[in-house]
Amino acid sequence: MDSDRIKGKAEDVAGRAKRQVGEWTGDKETQAEGAAQQVKGKVQNAWGKAKDAARDAADDAKRRDDDTDGKDRNVA
Repeated sequence: MDSDRIKGKAEDVAGRAKRQVGEWTGDKETQAEGAAQQVKGKVQNAWGKAKDAARDAADDAKRRDDDTDGKDRNVA
């Protein structure tokens, strides 16, 4: 799992908590800061997921290449 996913999730949760505190106290600025922090976390998490997907695709391609050992299995 990419570290951006972990950091992004932590930012998202912290932002959600900050936004909630702002709602409870009626502090619009804290609500806005929390919402912005949530968005930042969601974007970072998505970036980490994209990196994981790219890494997985590269690993799968390498694995398929290694499985063929340079031989064409479709030739009779």
